[in-house]
Amino acid sequence: MLQARKNQKLFVNEQEISVLSRDNGEFISLTDIARQKNAATGLVISHWLSTRFTIEFNGLWEQLHNPDFNLTEFGNIKNEAGHNSYVLTSKQWIEKTNAIGLIAKTGRYNGGTFTHRDIAFEFASWISASFKLYLIKEFQRLKDEENKRLELDWDLRRSLSKINYTIHTDAIKENLIPKELDPIAVNRIYAEEADILNVALFGLTARDWNKNNENRGNLRDSATMEQLVVLSNLESINAMLIGRGLLASERIFELNRIAIIQMKSLLNGQVLMKGSIGIDQSK
Repeated sequence: MLQARKNQKLFVNEQEISVLSRDNGEFISLTDIARQKNAATGLVISHWLSTRFTIEFNGLWEQLHNPDFNLTEFGNIKNEAGHNSYVLTSKQWIEKTNAIGLIAKTGRYNGGTFTHRDIAFEFASWISASFKLYLIKEFQRLKDEENKRLELDWDLRRSLSKINYTIHTDAIKENLIPKELDPIAVNRIYAEEADILNVALFGLTARDWNKNNENRGNLRDSATMEQLVVLSNLESINAMLIGRGLLASERIFELNRIAIIQMKSLLNGQVLMKGSIGIDQSK
């Protein structure tokens, strides 16, 4: 049994968001995040859970972290997803699949639906790309305060880049790497997929960037926080597109389209929200 250790609070867009620390990581309240969109939080969460993309993403997360995940029920749910009449609640997802990434707590003060921070950031993206950025910044502030007490170094840039990295590489491994390839060929495939994301977001490959930026680290280390948020989203989206069998030439155009939309949303949100929620925009 995973034990809860403590409750903490985040404040994003003047919205209070509860964080529950457990043995397997921090769980952020979807119920509190959903209030950003609508007061009927249960309907908001259910609508998000019922989408095929969410089901596939959560299913991949569970397969990576949960040895007791019920793959048979997951397959049944995935087959039903996409129909207009299909509705999936958090309780149904937990009970049918034995999921551990989502928890439903009862109680007047600390009740609601909580999910692991990896999944919570995806839900925040569905609510608003700008809201996800502010949520991550506020989560970073919380971790910084903990690190000062524990004298630990929590690197937001590296953590953000890893949010969906494992899901992305697992999708490549399962769908794009033929059997019996030598390690050099395997690494080449991973590099090619990384460059699909680089071109979609930055407009150039890592090699092209290195030619013009010698002794300046690597392309992703030079990225802005906004670009890293979008990159995190693109990794999970690309994993889903790979799973659906789309060719690289098809995926790169779709990923570029999504990158443009999300960057515009983030940058417009920065202008609109600057100075209004107590976040230092100069950082």
